[in-house]
Amino acid sequence: MPSLDQPQEQFIEFLLTEKNASKRTLENYTLALRKLQEWLGDRFTSWRDLTADHFRGYLFELLKQDLARATIRLRFAAYRSFYKFLVHRQGYPKSPVAEVELPKADKPLPVVLTLAQIEELLALPLKLEPSKQAPDWMALRDAAILEFFYSTGLRLAELAALNVEDIDTSSETVRVMGKGSKERLVPIGSFAMEAMQTYRGAAKIYEGPLFLSKLRKRLSTRSINSLLKKYLGHSSIAFNVTPHKFRHSFATHLLDHGADLRSVQSLLGHASLSTTQIYTHVTKERLREAYQDAHPRAK
Repeated sequence: MPSLDQPQEQFIEFLLTEKNASKRTLENYTLALRKLQEWLGDRFTSWRDLTADHFRGYLFELLKQDLARATIRLRFAAYRSFYKFLVHRQGYPKSPVAEVELPKADKPLPVVLTLAQIEELLALPLKLEPSKQAPDWMALRDAAILEFFYSTGLRLAELAALNVEDIDTSSETVRVMGKGSKERLVPIGSFAMEAMQTYRGAAKIYEGPLFLSKLRKRLSTRSINSLLKKYLGHSSIAFNVTPHKFRHSFATHLLDHGADLRSVQSLLGHASLSTTQIYTHVTKERLREAYQDAHPRAK
């Protein structure tokens, strides 16, 4: 592997002393520059002589190697930063990397729980032996929280902020204050509605925060996360489940069963339809898997 030349050494020194870059950044950037030099081999004469075509060729090589797009973008972030330094500090006329168009970053598909996994989690609060220190209503509260997550697709902060006054029992809807102080109405399913009413009756909650701690204060987002982790530990689910995965599952299951994209966008409180569209990819993938598994001539 070639040793660092003077421009590289000066660049790394700049990152270390002026940018206070982390050890990992220094290692990644050094590796990126060395990998490029290795690939160029005898074609490398100096950094000043490299053109956009050199970088396009290297980009094509990385794509052929089937590297993750995030890895490719990280390497080119190093090259952009390096040439920005050379232009501003070493008098290079321009950056050849600026002309190279990179592939868009991969958007990982949301992890979605199956209906069986959802039902397993929802049943746990009332199945497990309650803690002796916990109030009698705490398991009912936990059941209501999990039901609410799946029934409404609320964000964690939105659910924690709910007050009794936000629930309209006659229309079975909840008024939610979402991002950007945008208000929306979300229907509450019958299972969630019943769980919430049972919990409220047992805990004697008539006003103020809907979900309470054992000290009868508003339950924090951290506490809600913790109770979910507790029930996850008693389940057969082998991956981490966050409140947001309930939201992903809510949206995907709606689309799976025929809901239109605009309705799901409204229920989730997304400002842009493009944010909601990622769930259509999940649904298509699930349909493809079902087809591959079930069709006799799929394979």
